[in-house]
Amino acid sequence: MEKLLPSINKCPLFENVSSENLLTMLKCLNASARTFGRGAFVFSAGDVPERVGVVLTGAVHIMREDYFGNRILLSIVEPGDLFGEAFACAEISELPVSAVAAADSTVLLVNYQRIVKSCTNACEFHSRLIQNMMNILANKNILLTQKLEHVTQHNTRQKLLSYISERARIAGKSKFTIPLNRQELADYLAVERSAMSAELSRMQTDGILKYHKNEFELLN
Repeated sequence: MEKLLPSINKCPLFENVSSENLLTMLKCLNASARTFGRGAFVFSAGDVPERVGVVLTGAVHIMREDYFGNRILLSIVEPGDLFGEAFACAEISELPVSAVAAADSTVLLVNYQRIVKSCTNACEFHSRLIQNMMNILANKNILLTQKLEHVTQHNTRQKLLSYISERARIAGKSKFTIPLNRQELADYLAVERSAMSAELSRMQTDGILKYHKNEFELLN
């Protein structure tokens, strides 16, 4: 666990927690680090939401599958990000979504109740953890609003422009890389892949953007 501390310390959940206290905190939280191969389930729909996860390496996709087996990509969790906290906080009986490793990944798993309830040792850091968790939940609501802006656009081109423009803003430049392949992007925007690929080709012909695989450049 000690060699993972630099990566763990990057998570907003542990913001303003000193490095010397972090290892003690992790023991108190009954935290454990696990590795998952690409495509492996970190959490599965139907599981009891008792733990939250922090991606240390790789990436995790939050997926929802309908009755017919169609998957919808709800969010992408990258290194330093937390996932599963909303369901654990709500204390629902089972998870409605799955968390799937999008690449070979290392994930820190933490018992949620250990975060929000003070232990018998009355550790000083619990109030800080609770404050950090509230900040994370608020920021996740903002991200959900941003996704709604993408998927509620009227057509595939507008959805693509909304998402790609947001990624350019995050990157701070017109050339950038997105963390999704074509199928994942189609799932994220709730569009059909072949129609989306055709629209990207038309947008390139129209001089709106250039792209190669997951590398994009927005043009004037």
